[in-house]
Amino acid sequence: MQETPLYTQRETKSLLTLGQAVLILTVLNVILFIISLSLGRYKIDPIIVSKAILGKVFPLKQTIDDTVKTVIFDIRLPRVLAALLIGASLSQSGAAYQGIFDNPLVSPFILGLSSGAGFGAALAILIGGNYLVVELFAFIFSIIAVLLSIFISRSQKSPNTVTLVLSGFIVSSLFTSLISFFKYYADPYTKLPSIVFWLMGSLSQISMKDVIFIAPIIIVSLILLYLLRWKLNILSLGNEEATLLGENPARLRSIIIFLSTLLTSLSVSISGVIGWVGLVIPHIGRMLVGPDFRKLLPVSTLLGAFYLLLIDDLARSISASEIPIGILTALIGTPFFIYLIRRGKYRWS
Repeated sequence: MQETPLYTQRETKSLLTLGQAVLILTVLNVILFIISLSLGRYKIDPIIVSKAILGKVFPLKQTIDDTVKTVIFDIRLPRVLAALLIGASLSQSGAAYQGIFDNPLVSPFILGLSSGAGFGAALAILIGGNYLVVELFAFIFSIIAVLLSIFISRSQKSPNTVTLVLSGFIVSSLFTSLISFFKYYADPYTKLPSIVFWLMGSLSQISMKDVIFIAPIIIVSLILLYLLRWKLNILSLGNEEATLLGENPARLRSIIIFLSTLLTSLSVSISGVIGWVGLVIPHIGRMLVGPDFRKLLPVSTLLGAFYLLLIDDLARSISASEIPIGILTALIGTPFFIYLIRRGKYRWS
């Protein structure tokens, strides 16, 4: 029996063509990339930043101070690259999850991934692990949380997307309770602040080693999801239609969940929990190019990269002390969703 879609989109008219959207977002990302490298307590002229970057690519003579180069390439560049990669990963994963679950309220954290990562990070902090151990534990337990959700859903005779979502809710609640238990018993002067800060998300401690480690895996996963984008349109037709078109819906969903989970797990492991990006950005993408996943996935990728980099710039610029990035994404994401609901953009059946 075919499942009834959980939502339908009333408006399918897009504001831009795919080519226009990609061109505009690419230009915006390049401009913001230069600006981001110039922002900070140590102000650097964007022209100097551009010359420094070109000097790395082309054999040009430069008179740029070594201190400026250190700030640009050793301090700010890893953070900027991480923001682009994480924003792209969370946004593309969010769009893919919304496609396979046919639900506009789905995010990459729907299967308990963020709670599992938070549990792993809290456990690593409690046992006195360094930053690398925290990243590793966060990654491992985020994967465990998703696998546990899948295992619970498949214990039913006829598993479907609804049971998978409910399983994710159960697993998320379990790990959230364990995190609360750790916070209750953690040292209030050392361990507890570290756990709380990690759970709010931040890019302040990311190094070039982190970027070098995650970049190849993230880029390959983004490309693979991009190549599967048209099959998300087939899945949205329902299981029966997808089967008639020669697809294996269960296997296809498993592949997309694996790639999306890998993208999100890698992102969360080095940045902490950054919510709302994978939930909000795909909706903005639909406003720009419509619901067709062949257009939506690439646009969501570029839009997510731009959005998270912009939010990170605000996080380290609007006050004397840096604001955790997860706070800002929630403050911006919540009003946007209220706007969507009041506008009646989506209806649920």
